[in-house]
Amino acid sequence: MRALLARRIDALDASGYLRDATLGLSILLALLFLSPAEGGAAEAYRVYESTAASVNGEVLFVSDVAREACFLGCAAMPGTEEENLSLRQARDRLILDTLALQEQRKLLLGAVDNATLEGYAREAESRMAACPSPCKREIAPGGTREWIRRKLLLRDFFNRRVAVFVEVKGDDVRRELARRSSPPGNGANPTWEEVREEMLDARIAQEIRNWQTRAASKSRLILSPMEDR
Repeated sequence: MRALLARRIDALDASGYLRDATLGLSILLALLFLSPAEGGAAEAYRVYESTAASVNGEVLFVSDVAREACFLGCAAMPGTEEENLSLRQARDRLILDTLALQEQRKLLLGAVDNATLEGYAREAESRMAACPSPCKREIAPGGTREWIRRKLLLRDFFNRRVAVFVEVKGDDVRRELARRSSPPGNGANPTWEEVREEMLDARIAQEIRNWQTRAASKSRLILSPMEDR
């Protein structure tokens, strides 16, 4: 069984394919629409969020980007390590996820097993509880579980859409084994299967990056000005 994508799904830096809108999307963090509460006791506010990007018409908010950066920085996904990304980097990562999820919804390709979700969600919530970053205070109840569900859905989508078509031929494995056994060697003697799995992981990761590149190049992407913080 290919556990390859469970370890990690490499994300392509899409900055080369994302274009800043010349007029930009105004940053709108404002408190608008003042209305007195019933009884005249206090005033209620409606908050309009800042937009971070538009992906084929689907709007991503700055809060979405901040949550993505927080989850990645806290290594919420079991089996991953901390990734300290800037807001721009987190936005690029979120855009690539959004492109894949849009394709997933269109093709109805990919699913999340409830038992798997429960296990991953429990560990993710434990990781978030142990995370020292104050950003975790901004995560709404149920937010970690939903983020994990999205990531598992993405993993299954790429398994079905990309990984299933990738193969490593025996001749390629033999050549790689011969290369590694040639001096100067490092003393390691990996097995045939270990080398094959390693090569398979690398090829799948590359094919996912290729898919993301094509998807980004064909999409309507608009970025708002964003300050890293």
